[in-house]
Amino acid sequence: MSKHTVLFELGCEELPPKSLKKLRDALHAETVKGLKDAGLAFDAIEAYAAPRRLALKIINVDGAQADTQKRFDGPAKQAAFDAEGKPTKALEGFMRGQGITVDQVSTFQAGKVEKVCYLKDVKGQSLDVLLPQILQNALDNLPIAKRMRSAASRTEFVRPVKWVVLLKDNDVIDATIQDHKAGNVTYGHRFHAPEAIVLNHADEYLAKLKAAHVVASFEERQAIIDQQVKALADEVNAIAIVPADLRDEVTALVEWPVALRASFEERFLAVPQEALITTMQDNQKYFCLVNSDNKLQPYFITVSNIESKDPAQIIEGNEKVVRPRLSDAEFFFLQDQKQPLASRKEKLANMVFQAELGTLWDKSTRIAKLAVALAPITGAKAEDAEKAALLAKCDLTSELVGEFPELQGIAGTYYARLEGENDEVAESLGEQYLPKFAGDVLPKTKTGTTIALADRLDTLTGIFGIGQAPTGSKDPFALRRSAIGILRLVTENELDVSIEDLIKLALAAYGDVLKDHDKTLKDAVAFLEGRYRAKYEDQGVAVDVIQAVQALSPKSPLDFDKRVNAVNHFRELPEAAALAAANKRVANILAKEAAPEGSVVEASLVEDAEKALFAELSKITPVVEPLFAAKDYTAALSALAALRAPVDAFFDGVMVMADDADLKANRLRMLAQLRELFTKVADISVLQH
Repeated sequence: MSKHTVLFELGCEELPPKSLKKLRDALHAETVKGLKDAGLAFDAIEAYAAPRRLALKIINVDGAQADTQKRFDGPAKQAAFDAEGKPTKALEGFMRGQGITVDQVSTFQAGKVEKVCYLKDVKGQSLDVLLPQILQNALDNLPIAKRMRSAASRTEFVRPVKWVVLLKDNDVIDATIQDHKAGNVTYGHRFHAPEAIVLNHADEYLAKLKAAHVVASFEERQAIIDQQVKALADEVNAIAIVPADLRDEVTALVEWPVALRASFEERFLAVPQEALITTMQDNQKYFCLVNSDNKLQPYFITVSNIESKDPAQIIEGNEKVVRPRLSDAEFFFLQDQKQPLASRKEKLANMVFQAELGTLWDKSTRIAKLAVALAPITGAKAEDAEKAALLAKCDLTSELVGEFPELQGIAGTYYARLEGENDEVAESLGEQYLPKFAGDVLPKTKTGTTIALADRLDTLTGIFGIGQAPTGSKDPFALRRSAIGILRLVTENELDVSIEDLIKLALAAYGDVLKDHDKTLKDAVAFLEGRYRAKYEDQGVAVDVIQAVQALSPKSPLDFDKRVNAVNHFRELPEAAALAAANKRVANILAKEAAPEGSVVEASLVEDAEKALFAELSKITPVVEPLFAAKDYTAALSALAALRAPVDAFFDGVMVMADDADLKANRLRMLAQLRELFTKVADISVLQH
């Protein structure tokens, strides 16, 4: 069968940069699916995307579908022919329906019955017929939120379509796609090479476009940008900040990338660099430069879509545009300093946190009270914690945060430093919002840890206290994320405190603002304990490990964490599977018949296997008890792994449910002792192997 190279290009007005990559990938995936469904084999599809085009090159695709045979079933052979072998009315009806004569009738075995049938040869359709429809379907299925209709055209797309190329090797496939007749004419760069380009063969596409100042491959443009940006940063001994989203967006904005380095006045470096970086990235799509200490340098890199004869002019134009934005940030920063942080509490008293829970100032005073109560647990100084809590929300009323909301906390840190606050207090204002997302860093200072905990606990307890717990996908206060933050702050800082005690401290700070303390305590504790699974699954811990620990309901997150780590480690030991199975067996036996009170009577042991198990239990118990006391669960479970052989031997050679009541009681007591050792850590009978 003949094989071909096909080129498809859809030329448009500038496509939305934030979704260009997504459109390219979806067009590729939909076309792959369409070709496979049609039974057309191909070697590969290369997908290209630039601001004014989406394109595909299909390599070594079949020229047509394979010919097939389709079977049309008729009546049973017995009913199709009479005694003389002539067609019956039933067969005649079937032949009429299919438009065939008796010599075209075949038979086949359908189970025990032989039936007549017609095997019709179906000629495979050609690529030229099938491909236009496959491509149109792919375009119709692209993930486009808002479709446009241009001029008199009835078809819609994300942007007006200007031209369509559809080539099979060097022939144009006769087709109309998006109301445009397909041809072999494309267009280069809007400014450098606007004239029409005739493609004589599908393979010429990339080279001819490159000659016309268009790099059609998204990855190639991105690599050029990366290289140019790095070279420009190296020249001034700096490192470019290149967020992945911005990198993709800039790649989607240019057909012919030319990176240029510009500069701004050094005086702006006095402004919080986060504000400058935000404005340059978000509004101007610039890459900022920092030194090895992550301090902003007075440069930025812009990626132009033109190879200018006079790049200095483009650089100057960008410097002119950025100056007013940096001046605005500087103005807000200087204005804010006229009013000390602490004096902003009046404004906080007018900002509602939550209608039933009061203002942001009410929240600040609660956090301060809670922070003082948490200080002995976190190791922070009570006076630092209290001061930081009262200043924590003050920067929300600042001009800088009003303009750059993502600077909440960070602005507070700058202002607190300028006002001469100590490092603990100043740093904690920025750290109070950490962790912001799964896997984010935690506060470095003890005061920051205290405020971060107090703030989350206050919100969680308050929202549960007014009966607004998250339901389904509704979680307006992001309590699920916040709860995992609380668990991380406690475990990773190794704070020895129970969830219940934390909620009680938060309730004490609320006082009579919340009516039903008992119900709130119960609900909030259950909610926090319910987040363990999400927290540990995120870390890749198996569900059965989490359930084995949850079976014991440990009270403190730190204790829970140590147990999870111990069970996770135990699970990998060669003895784990056998011991988990033995524990399951023991649990089942003890569920049917509880062990009598009292200790194992050594003199009543009869079988060698039970004597051996008792000896091993007696030897191992004094070894693991101090480990349990020290909460060194990993070492304890590893030591208990030595019980595998005697436990297996016991079950092989000893009948627990003996007829002799004393023997049975003694054996049940021994199993209870064994089970108790393991359940000091977790219920390992839950483990799946």
